[in-house]
Amino acid sequence: MRIRVKLFASVKEIVGQKELILEVPDGLTASALSHRVAMEYPGIRALVSYLKIAVNHEYAEGDRVLVDGDEVALLPPVSGGVDAFEIAQTPLSLDAMTAAIGQDTCGAIAGFLGIVRGFARGRRVDHLEYDAYPEMAIAKMRQIGDEIRARWPVDRIAIAHRVGRLGVGEASVAIAVASPHRHEALQACAYAIERLKEIVPIWKKEVWSDGAEWIGSTVDEYRTAGHKTALGTEERTHTFPPSVAGT
Repeated sequence: MRIRVKLFASVKEIVGQKELILEVPDGLTASALSHRVAMEYPGIRALVSYLKIAVNHEYAEGDRVLVDGDEVALLPPVSGGVDAFEIAQTPLSLDAMTAAIGQDTCGAIAGFLGIVRGFARGRRVDHLEYDAYPEMAIAKMRQIGDEIRARWPVDRIAIAHRVGRLGVGEASVAIAVASPHRHEALQACAYAIERLKEIVPIWKKEVWSDGAEWIGSTVDEYRTAGHKTALGTEERTHTFPPSVAGT
């Protein structure tokens, strides 16, 4: 069947077109269509969780089944924006995340990207496999967002964690916080990764050349390893800034 896809604002700029005509299989849902577009245009992958979907000029849920001739609009957040929390099966992009949460009240955006490291527990890691309880994980990410807003005057918050198989060097978690000043953005970003390790139900399996083991949830690991060692067990950590702009 043929679907007309309308694009706006940042999505239109990334794709380079304001409209797409796609041939898709019968029974495709609105959510599946948005992910299909993101696969064809990787620049918008990190934006998918932010997008609202409209079908034939009316907002629609992601499970809406499309029919031939439908017009689907992929709508970025309107002025004012929203926070975003996601358990993702596609690669994470901190650049796309920071672009999505920026607004004219922001003087700084602080970001964190956790990357799968090649050695852990004295062994060479081939890859990691992450699993999560998505509904609870997103609820806990929202809790972290609420806690941040109770402590610092931030504008927007985005947190995403990958699930599935991740090779060495791939990003497993991305966090971005936008605020008027850098001090609050940096503190809130650091707080977010600490709390994510404490309360978000995510499990990881380390796979080596000679075996594999489920390490447990990030919550269990955090409590076992202690507050300071938990951050480095499965990933190298990159923090952004120091190059953050703002005051």
